[in-house]
Amino acid sequence: MNVKNFSDGELLDSLKNGEEAALTEIYKRYWKKMTAIAYNHIQDKSDSEEVVQGVLIKLWDKRNQIQIQSLPDYLATAVKYSVFSELKKKKRQKEVTANAMEVLPEIDHSDESIYARFMQDYINGLVDKLPEKCRLVFKYSREEGKKNSQIAEELDIAEKTVEAHLTKAIKSLRVSLRLMGLLLVIAVYVFSVG
Repeated sequence: MNVKNFSDGELLDSLKNGEEAALTEIYKRYWKKMTAIAYNHIQDKSDSEEVVQGVLIKLWDKRNQIQIQSLPDYLATAVKYSVFSELKKKKRQKEVTANAMEVLPEIDHSDESIYARFMQDYINGLVDKLPEKCRLVFKYSREEGKKNSQIAEELDIAEKTVEAHLTKAIKSLRVSLRLMGLLLVIAVYVFSVG
């Protein structure tokens, strides 16, 4: 499908219909502007590109839910929101690392140890963002080691529903972790080249 000559409205309609070409065209049209907005706040090229990538992924993931009047305004606002969210998250990560250093001085604070704690905090954050039932099912299953039948009985839902919630939770975590892995690979590449 050739979407180069589409208006923003037509692109959004195509996006809602699941046309990946529409997302690619939005990327081509607005990538530089979005990156410039992010860079204006972050002052880091790699982080700015990461924020913009996240905004585009969210746009694709939520294409059927969001109502957009003006695509440039929506993207600019989404980038600013993501920048502030990212800055807040980084501040929190620094605090978590600093607290870990103070509270647990006897523990090895090698890169691997810090990375493992960071990953656990990151995964916990992802789990906390899951819908309530989905989160409960995941925690009962993975943290408390309960069987699907026990979870179904405790939450008064069908065992198939438990399986569906677990599948949804694992898929969501896998996608987020894959994205994080991709961003880490990009970051390692950028730092090794730069």
